[in-house]
Amino acid sequence: MSTSPGTKGRPRADAQRNRDHILDIADRYFSEHGVSGSLDAIAKQAGVGAGTLYRHFPNREVLLAALLSARDNELESRRDAIRAESTNAASALELWLGALSDWASAFDGLPEPLRAATATGSSPLGITCQGYITTTDEFLHAAQREGSARREVRGKDLFLAALATSWVRGAAMADDFSAAALSSLSRNGWSTCAGAEASGSNGRTA
Repeated sequence: MSTSPGTKGRPRADAQRNRDHILDIADRYFSEHGVSGSLDAIAKQAGVGAGTLYRHFPNREVLLAALLSARDNELESRRDAIRAESTNAASALELWLGALSDWASAFDGLPEPLRAATATGSSPLGITCQGYITTTDEFLHAAQREGSARREVRGKDLFLAALATSWVRGAAMADDFSAAALSSLSRNGWSTCAGAEASGSNGRTA
């Protein structure tokens, strides 16, 4: 029995639509409930069985990696703009760390699975993190060559510092100045200019 041209490839197209629909629902669900929200609840809201969700996304980390990949273009555009527009390597590094912190704030609770993923580089989320650690190293090494960043600082540590800044935004004891204060402390840690003020709005004026 032959397959008509109109039906050829339909199962694959349907699977892609299911995947895209699950991602759309998961994005909204995590935005409302944080990344610890129930995957079964996401499947229910998407109108698919849990088995369908897990066929596309075997675990939470794979789902988070897929959701973040949709935001990669925005982060990479910011990276390219920073490279093109920054007047020196220190300001470029600081702006990049700010961009990372914003990226890691996509969902409440996201910094923790990102931190955990840095120790498992073979996972989808770990591969995503490693790519941005490599980019952080590039900005850091430029600042070190310029003499504006300490030689002993590592890109991985700065990536984790950016996650910490993102995390503190949602901390129970945090206020409107907490993330900026932590970012400023981090800058004082990697900068060779002790006590230098962060560019932009990173510092608080008394």
